[in-house]
Amino acid sequence: MSPPCIRFEDEHLLVVDKPAGWNTHAPAPLAGAGIYDWLRDREPRWQDLALLHRLDKETSGLMVFGKTTAANRGLSRQFEARQVAKTYRFLTDRPAPFQQRTVRSALARSGERYLARPVHAGSTEAITHLQHVGVAGPFTLWEAHPVTGLTHQVRVHAAEAGLPILGDALYGGTLTGPGHPGRLCLHAEALAFNHPVTALPQRFQSPQAFADHGPWSLRAAAIEPEHTDAFRLVHGLADGRPGMILERWGDYLLWQTDAPPTETGQGTPQPAWVRTVAERVRARAIYAQTLHRRLQGRSPQTLSPAQWWGAAAPSSWYVRENGLRYEISFAQGYSVGLFLDQRDNRRRLSRNHVARRFPVCANGLAGATLLNAFAYTCGFSVSAAVAGARTTSVDLSRKALDWGQRNFRLNDLDPAAHEFLAGDALDWARRLHRRGRQFDVVLLDPPTFSRSRPGGVFRAEKDYGALVQATLPLLKPAGTLLVSTNAVTLEPGVFLDQVNEAIARAGRRVARHFFAPPPPDFPWHRSGGFPMKSFWLQVE
Repeated sequence: MSPPCIRFEDEHLLVVDKPAGWNTHAPAPLAGAGIYDWLRDREPRWQDLALLHRLDKETSGLMVFGKTTAANRGLSRQFEARQVAKTYRFLTDRPAPFQQRTVRSALARSGERYLARPVHAGSTEAITHLQHVGVAGPFTLWEAHPVTGLTHQVRVHAAEAGLPILGDALYGGTLTGPGHPGRLCLHAEALAFNHPVTALPQRFQSPQAFADHGPWSLRAAAIEPEHTDAFRLVHGLADGRPGMILERWGDYLLWQTDAPPTETGQGTPQPAWVRTVAERVRARAIYAQTLHRRLQGRSPQTLSPAQWWGAAAPSSWYVRENGLRYEISFAQGYSVGLFLDQRDNRRRLSRNHVARRFPVCANGLAGATLLNAFAYTCGFSVSAAVAGARTTSVDLSRKALDWGQRNFRLNDLDPAAHEFLAGDALDWARRLHRRGRQFDVVLLDPPTFSRSRPGGVFRAEKDYGALVQATLPLLKPAGTLLVSTNAVTLEPGVFLDQVNEAIARAGRRVARHFFAPPPPDFPWHRSGGFPMKSFWLQVE
């Protein structure tokens, strides 16, 4: 399975079409993955992927990665010798008295921007050829052929020539207006080079489509529709829609807002926009749900999504995720059967591949044992079971575990070959330890807050370390531990410190760890905090 953004792959090369809005690489060590990080850690055959050039986050288009040492060396030589031909297209709303121009300058950094400066001794000359190629509605369409490849070069040189790129806030581009696509209108349309091993000419092209963008362009690049039809379409502020979440669940959309949605949208065009999205993805209905910070004391009926537009959904149906099937229901309360931000982690289980040179189990999951301590509807357990693991699923809710067993059957797995334990996770940890049970893999994804009779009150911010320490006796030496939390106030680094301290107190040692960002349909935003944090750890 390869994501739709892959345009070409052979033994040595990987060519991708990056959508606007996705960083080339992670913007911070514990933030969302860039397309390079996401690909490198996704497949064993991509684990030596090399980053040879970059595109800005809001620039779309073609990138080439090397997969082998020979490819990396050969492509690096071509980039350094200026033998890689790159063609960009961009829109501007400024008139120009010329049809073509070559801009030469040095580039000097000034805060987030780069400034064009005269070339001087010790500076690196940046060269870009600009060519008018046509008209696109009220705008003109230009090609840029950068001879060199410096950061922001095309953007700076377009502005220097009096042609600031539409939507480019840093360099004077117009941000709004009639016909404006609402993005930075710069696209890497073509790449040409010689194959670094065979020496045969290679040319790749991706036609620009500035009007066809938005949250769905990133999803269309990352999600394989034949394998996955449940994902987040709009992720609030990160997708330019603060206070709003829109998810696809097969044929149905779930629209979540801070306040109950109305036809007028409280003065915003949101309802009409959401219906447009529903028509675009051919959804049968939209269900609306109000986001609540506190769920205690609320009945399932008041928390369940309500039909807002379109045909009524059945009482339950199944969706596809990573080629597996899961039962979904909008009639069972606040959660509908699956936590979408864990999709990539479930894939890591089914593929036995956490990240670069980090398998879940060194000898594969076939015959391995796995404890899913807060199982809910057993999504993780199903993902492990299809890879051959024997799973033990624990949850306070017997109803949720019954749901989980139906998920097993949906994937032609026999629930009788696995274990389902209803009750408090900490209580079961003590009981399983007394029985001498140990597991190759232990998964901890507790609710941020919970209360149970045997376990008392659990708050992730202050109790997670105790949970890890209580569970560690169940993990075999060199076993794999997944820790995850949605506690917004718990920063990733602080969370990892808590986990490491608990492991050290138990007299054990972390041999390696991997921060697993949420999937690309949960894009990271600097002011949005860190809702979902996951770490995979191999514990000696």
